[in-house]
Amino acid sequence: MTPEGNLDQYFRKMLEHIGEDPNREGLIKTPLRAARAFEFMTQGYEKKVEDLVNGAIFTSDNDEMVVVKNIEMYSLCEHHLLPFFGKAHVGYIPKGKIIGLSKIARIVDMYARRLQVQESLTKQIAQTLMQVTGALGVGVVIEAQHLCMMMRGVEKQNSIMKTSCLLGSFRREDATRKEFLALIS
Repeated sequence: MTPEGNLDQYFRKMLEHIGEDPNREGLIKTPLRAARAFEFMTQGYEKKVEDLVNGAIFTSDNDEMVVVKNIEMYSLCEHHLLPFFGKAHVGYIPKGKIIGLSKIARIVDMYARRLQVQESLTKQIAQTLMQVTGALGVGVVIEAQHLCMMMRGVEKQNSIMKTSCLLGSFRREDATRKEFLALIS
């Protein structure tokens, strides 16, 4: 879908619905800009894991934990279409293969740029990394602030939601889980 298609017309109708004049100077191009912004914020639907990874899986004898922390992420809550944003921390223990560093951030972005709940986002990232690397274990923790809680409803400005998904050795082995959690704190 292109912004020049229907999406910009929906934003125009939304402006009219709230009593605004979409023809006033400050709003003339707003429907088109809003449509483009929405398409950008939901571009994860157009991406595929295979294309993102693009063969960046390499043979390695490393069997120690690999952690990438503080990957900034932005998503849209599927309940209110309001943003939530924060950091993802991702770790895995290789089993003969490692993944290119930037590919981990790209996987986070691919799923974050879809309408989501944080719980599902966390699980999708972990399961995908486990699948593409064949790792012994994967851990993902996301810390995020949700504008649906900050701007409306209970209006709690300092609340942070934390979710985790631990797979394989990260779930089974207490020492592995503790090491991961210590490395990301």
